[in-house]
Amino acid sequence: MLNRLRGAVERAYLRHLHRRVERVPTHVAVIQDGNRRYAREQGDAPPDGHRAGANTTERLLDWCADVGVEELTLYAFSTENFERPDTELEPLFDLLEAKLREFADADRVHDQGVRVRAIGDIGRLPNRVRDAVTYAERRTADNDRFTLNVALAYGGRTELLDAAREVVREVADGDLDPAAVDVEAVESRLYDRPVRDVDLIIRTGGDERTSNFLPWHANGNEAAVYFCAPYWPAFSEVDFMRAIRTYGAREETWRRARTERAAALVRAVAEVELAEARRVATRLRHRLPGIDHTALDEVVSNDPDIDASSESTER
Repeated sequence: MLNRLRGAVERAYLRHLHRRVERVPTHVAVIQDGNRRYAREQGDAPPDGHRAGANTTERLLDWCADVGVEELTLYAFSTENFERPDTELEPLFDLLEAKLREFADADRVHDQGVRVRAIGDIGRLPNRVRDAVTYAERRTADNDRFTLNVALAYGGRTELLDAAREVVREVADGDLDPAAVDVEAVESRLYDRPVRDVDLIIRTGGDERTSNFLPWHANGNEAAVYFCAPYWPAFSEVDFMRAIRTYGAREETWRRARTERAAALVRAVAEVELAEARRVATRLRHRLPGIDHTALDEVVSNDPDIDASSESTER
C-alpha cells in the first residue's frame, strides 16, 4: 500500500514538473557518476553497478524524447579510467561492447531516429570495443532525429591540447595561415565534435565538479550545471526533470538580465543623443534668427546641461 501511494505521488509530481517546463535544452551532457559506490552499498561488485547504470542510460533516452531534447552526450569512459585495475576494466569493456551492439540493433533506437557517435581517443580502447563503436555508428548512420554521443577514452584537456598541436603543426608546415586560426579552425580539429554546444550538464553522485568534460562545448557556451546526490543507477525521471527545470530557471534569469542590460544601454544612448540634439537646437536658435523657434525652445527648455553661460558661449 505504501509503495503504491509513493508511486502515485511521484507520478503526480512528474506531471507537475512536465507542466512547468517552458524551456528545454537542446543538448544535454551527463556525467554518470556513482556506479561503483552504488554497487558497494548494495553489496555487489563494481561491474554490477555499471550494468545497473546502463539500465538508467536506456531510460534516459526515453526521458529526453519525452521533453524534446535533441542531443545527448554521455561521459561513459574517461582517460583517467584507464588507471583502474584490469579486474574492473575488462568487465567494463565487455559491457561497453555488448551495450553498443545491443543498442545499435534495438528497434526502438531506429524508431526514434537515434544516431550513435563516439567521441574521444577511440584508438586507445581494446579492439573489440572499437569494433563495436564502428558497428553502432554504421548501423545508425542514417538516423537523424536524435544524436547520442558516447564519450569514450575522453579527456577535455587532451582534446584541446591535441587540437592546438594540430593547429601549430599546420601553421609550421605552411598549410594554415595564422590569421585564419579562428573558432571554426579549432572546432574542426576536436574529436568528431558534437553537433551543438552544450546547454546543460548533469552530474550525479554528489560531487560538484565537471571533471574535464567538454570544456570547449560546455564552458565556452556557459552551460547550466545541475549537481544531484543520487548515484547514476538510482537517477530517476524526477531528478532529470528537476535538472530541466533548473536549466529553464537559469535561462529565464539570463533573459531578464539581458533585457535589463539592453534597456539600460538604450536609455544611455538616448540620453546622449538627446543632450546632443538639445545642444544643436541651441546653436541653431542663435545662428538662424529667421526661423520659428517654438519647436526648438520646447526641446531646449528642459535641458539641464544648457545654462546661461553655455548660451552666451554659443553667441
